[in-house]
Amino acid sequence: MAPLFLSINEIFYSIQGESTHAGRPCVFVRLAGCNLRCVWCDTEYAFYEGRRMTVEEVVAAVSPYRCQLVEVTGGEPMLQAAVHGLIAGLLELGMTVLVETSGAVDLSALDPRAIKIMDLKCPASGESERNLWGNIEYLTAHDEVKFVIAGRSDYDWARHVITEHGLERRVNAILMSPVFGRLEPVRLAQWILSDGLAARFQLQLHKHIWPPGTRGV
Repeated sequence: MAPLFLSINEIFYSIQGESTHAGRPCVFVRLAGCNLRCVWCDTEYAFYEGRRMTVEEVVAAVSPYRCQLVEVTGGEPMLQAAVHGLIAGLLELGMTVLVETSGAVDLSALDPRAIKIMDLKCPASGESERNLWGNIEYLTAHDEVKFVIAGRSDYDWARHVITEHGLERRVNAILMSPVFGRLEPVRLAQWILSDGLAARFQLQLHKHIWPPGTRGV
């Protein structure tokens, strides 16, 4: 069988900055390429920069870190067909695999053993019309949904989506993050508390540990 190739932007070992796994050591495999152009994207370099690696080479690069938590991210990792072989290879080594995806790409073929962290795009991102709402049907009780909030209108939109789609009953966690440098965290925290919303407030820890914009962390 011919080897499966991926376009890899970077592989690095850091502290997980988001999700219910925040604070844990984690190996990140960032795939190149994205079909969205969110207004505040902080990984634009991943749109175009990548090196060709086989699935086996990527797994071999991850293994020496001796870390059981791996995140496959992007860009948008689900754009590359070979990502399924990578996820399977990591799972077969007994690793916990997080897949950060926008939800704007069909998730029906994603291995259910992987933990999906689906970033539903709020209106201020400029890409909310690209959300594939059918992907919600593929979410399971160990998956997570993330909303990146730029202001009150985004928050109200996200609150409506949570209720309309019964996300509280469907997933392990609903994550809400303020757009770094655009929305004061205290404002989002106050909205969540005022509504008693079943959401987990989160900050991007890596941007508080290292200077914002630092790559490879």
